[in-house]
Amino acid sequence: MERQLISHIAHADHPIASPISEANLIRLLRRAKLPSGARVLDLGCGAAVWSVRLLELYGDATAVGVDLSDAGFADARRMAEEAGVADRLTLHHGSATEYVAEPYDLVLCVGATHAFGGLTPSMEAISGLLAPGGLALVGEGFWERPPGREIEAEIGEYADLPGTVAQAESAGYHTVYAHVSERGEWYDYEWSWTGTLIDWALRHPGDDGDAAMAAALEHRKMWLDGYRDLLGFVTLLVKRA
Repeated sequence: MERQLISHIAHADHPIASPISEANLIRLLRRAKLPSGARVLDLGCGAAVWSVRLLELYGDATAVGVDLSDAGFADARRMAEEAGVADRLTLHHGSATEYVAEPYDLVLCVGATHAFGGLTPSMEAISGLLAPGGLALVGEGFWERPPGREIEAEIGEYADLPGTVAQAESAGYHTVYAHVSERGEWYDYEWSWTGTLIDWALRHPGDDGDAAMAAALEHRKMWLDGYRDLLGFVTLLVKRA
């Protein structure tokens, strides 16, 4: 199975696709205080939950979601229809790194900085997509405390929280708000990711089910025995200086 399809299946019961609760997602979007007629870009949108919720909050905003995989687009369109915002949401199947358009009032990049090669290059790329005075909502991992070399090699190189904020601001931004994911949000996300994938695997015996089960168990072990209570996640609302 393709990695993107496995991820899509695993996020079916937690479509926010980050260790963030629905309530805190809404709180972050409200804090953006977008102007009338705001234009929003959602990089690595997945099933576009952030965009759909934003369009519900801001009745005259428009949003464009961009993702290298269109696995979540059918769900995004269904949610947008149910929310009555489908006419204000556009989905673009392609690379976020190659997307070029007119400047936006808000750019979302939550859990997708890997597409640009890390947080710093992500912030630099977002700069070219923002209107003057525009905002970015960026979600990134950070180490709560130094991990062992083996865990860091497996998960990736992250800064601590102060270092993460400094990286985000290095391209000419100021942090105007932030949310650090709570332990319960992490646990809900991880048990949902692995449990949903295991349930799918049990209902789909065969090669695909075996691949899904293997991915779920590998991920669960990596979390339980590895980065659990070590890896944090912060969502920063930043504004161009």
